[in-house]
Amino acid sequence: MTSRDYYADSYAHFGIHEEMLKDTVRTGSYRAAIIQNPHLFKDKTVLDVGCGTGILSMFAAKAGAKHVVGIDMSNIIDQAVKIIEANGFKDTITLVKGKLEDTELPIKEFDIIISEWMGYFLLYESMLDTVLDARDKYLKPGGLIFPDRATMYIAAIEDQDYKEEKINFWDNVYGFDYSCIKDIALREPLVDTVELKAVVTDPCILKEINITTAKKEDLTFTTPFRLKSTRNDYIHAFLAWFDVSFDCTHKKVSFSTGPHAKYTHWKQTVFYTPETITIGAGEDLTGTLSCAPNLRNNRDLDITISYQCGEFSDSVDYKMNGSNRI
Repeated sequence: MTSRDYYADSYAHFGIHEEMLKDTVRTGSYRAAIIQNPHLFKDKTVLDVGCGTGILSMFAAKAGAKHVVGIDMSNIIDQAVKIIEANGFKDTITLVKGKLEDTELPIKEFDIIISEWMGYFLLYESMLDTVLDARDKYLKPGGLIFPDRATMYIAAIEDQDYKEEKINFWDNVYGFDYSCIKDIALREPLVDTVELKAVVTDPCILKEINITTAKKEDLTFTTPFRLKSTRNDYIHAFLAWFDVSFDCTHKKVSFSTGPHAKYTHWKQTVFYTPETITIGAGEDLTGTLSCAPNLRNNRDLDITISYQCGEFSDSVDYKMNGSNRI
C-alpha cells in the first residue's frame, strides 16, 4: 500500500466519521452555513469534496440544491450510498468513488464547492490541495466555496507537568537512560487540548488563507511572529490553532479551534521547546515558523520554529505525521 492508500483506508472505518459527526462545532457550523443560506443553494449545482458519509451533501440538498455530486476515495462512500438512499436523496445526490484529480465527474461546472478539508495544524494531510484543484477545474466564475477563509494562530504556553510526562519521561525509564527517544518525542508536535490558563502570551496570526484565491505554493511558507507575554512565567511550548469562516454567506458563520473556544476534534497543536524559557510580563518573544509538505509523503508536514527571547535563541525542526495525536 502507498501512503495515499493508507490515507484513504484510514477514513474507511466508521469510527473516525463518528468522531467528526459528533463534533458539534464542526458539523453544526457547516449545517448553519448551508441551511441558513438557502437562497445561495436553491437550484444550484454543488460539489462536495471528500464527502465521507455524505452529511454535507445532504445539508446542501436540504437547502434546495438542484444536484449535488460527492466524491471520496475512501471505502466509506459505499456506506454513504446507502445513507443517501435511506434518506431519500438518491435522485438529488450522486456519489463518485475515486481521487478527484484522476476522476471525471458527471457535471463539468459547479456553482458551489463544499468541503471539510481541515487537518491538524490546519494543513496536515494536505487535503486543501485537492479543494484548490477542484476550484480551478470545476468552479464556475464567481462560484462560492464553503468555507472560504482560514486563519492560523500561534501563542506560547506554560506546560511543565505535561512536558515532564511526555518529554522528560525519557530521561529516566525505570533507572535506564532512554534520552535518545527524547529528541524524537520533542520533534513530533502533540495534538491535544490545552487549557486557556496555560497560555502565557497574546496570540499572533501566522497565516490567513483565502480559499477562493489561494495557490498551492501559498501553503509552503515562512512567516514571522511576535508574542507579547501577559505575565511573568515560564514557556515550555508553542501552541497553534486555526479559525475557519464562511464569509460568502449572508448569515455569517465561523468557528475557532483555539484554547478559548469550545472543544473540537482538531484540538490544538503543541510544539515543545528543548529548553524552558523564562519570560517577564510585557516582554516579547520573536521568531519565524516555516511550514512545507514533507518531500517523501506530502500528507505529512515539516515545520521549523526559530525563536529568540532576550539572550536566548533556538531553532527546532518538527514533523507532523500520523503518530502525533493524543
